[in-house]
Amino acid sequence: RLYPCFETEEELALKRKAALSAGRPPVYDRAALKLSDDERAKLEADGRKPHWRFLLEAREMRFADGVHGEIHVDAASQSDPVLIRGDGSYLYMLPSVVDDLELGVSDVLRGDDHISNTAVQIQIFEALREGDQTIPRFAHFPLLVGAGGEALSKRLGTLGLGHLRGDGYEAIAIAALLARLGTSDAVAPAASMAELVESFDLSHFSHASPHYDPAELDRLNAATLHGMAFETAAARLDGLDAALWEAVRPNLSKISEAEAWKGIVAGPVDPVIEDRAFTGKAADLLPPEPWDETTWSTWIGAVKDETGAKGKALFMPLRKALTGLDHGPELGALLRLIGREKAAARLRGEAA
Repeated sequence: RLYPCFETEEELALKRKAALSAGRPPVYDRAALKLSDDERAKLEADGRKPHWRFLLEAREMRFADGVHGEIHVDAASQSDPVLIRGDGSYLYMLPSVVDDLELGVSDVLRGDDHISNTAVQIQIFEALREGDQTIPRFAHFPLLVGAGGEALSKRLGTLGLGHLRGDGYEAIAIAALLARLGTSDAVAPAASMAELVESFDLSHFSHASPHYDPAELDRLNAATLHGMAFETAAARLDGLDAALWEAVRPNLSKISEAEAWKGIVAGPVDPVIEDRAFTGKAADLLPPEPWDETTWSTWIGAVKDETGAKGKALFMPLRKALTGLDHGPELGALLRLIGREKAAARLRGEAA
């Protein structure tokens, strides 16, 4: 089933061009099989190094695809694949089949640009398997396209798992997107891989190419963090305690942002003061410690009654003074963590 071929790349390109010009499919013509022993010897003496092709049987290949259902490919429409290059190195086709057989791979899930390869590989599986070795089941997924339907290139590198993890996306968020994108299931956060496994079903995948929108991954990553237990995140939080995690997680889009809030709580922070009289009055009204979950409502009510401020005019000056920022987690949760001494100093315009 393996035979040597001596055509150069240029000669093969000319053959393909001639076949297409004549309205024929550009399938290899198996000219190498017609060479005599003397002709092969002469080519080798002239320095030609053969590449090696696998001889396909001209029959219809049928296999059950986990996404597309029953697939039919006429092997006669395929060129005999090159398995070994002229320099002795192997192409994907042969090592892939050998690995799958040796490792006992049961299922191969990949892009639907490999469907015609699968028909070819099944014949290689049949030629190589021994005893009770079984051919894997196959499932071919439609290729992802961009949000606007444009093709995605894996060569850009920006969609590699390493790149996405380096950008701070949670592994479970990426897995949840891939497990449900292009299915009839809603793309939603998952607490664990076990949860994804339980709900994963190949029959839910559409035949149409799913659209990958980075904004959807952003939303999914944030939702994943908003529901993440402290015990799950603790090993990556570098000393952040459970109380601070509970306070800041509803506002996170990436877990790395939690470290910044640890610094804001611990200080020092340069407060932003726009109305010193207002924030000074708020400092005077801070209740004595110990503080609990009622402290915020008690204090904010007193400030509102004393100053008449409400809504944004009430909360924004306090936020800027206490955190130095105009956005962030709920102030009630942060206030208890900041503590009375630092809160009072910041409200009076002191770095603390």
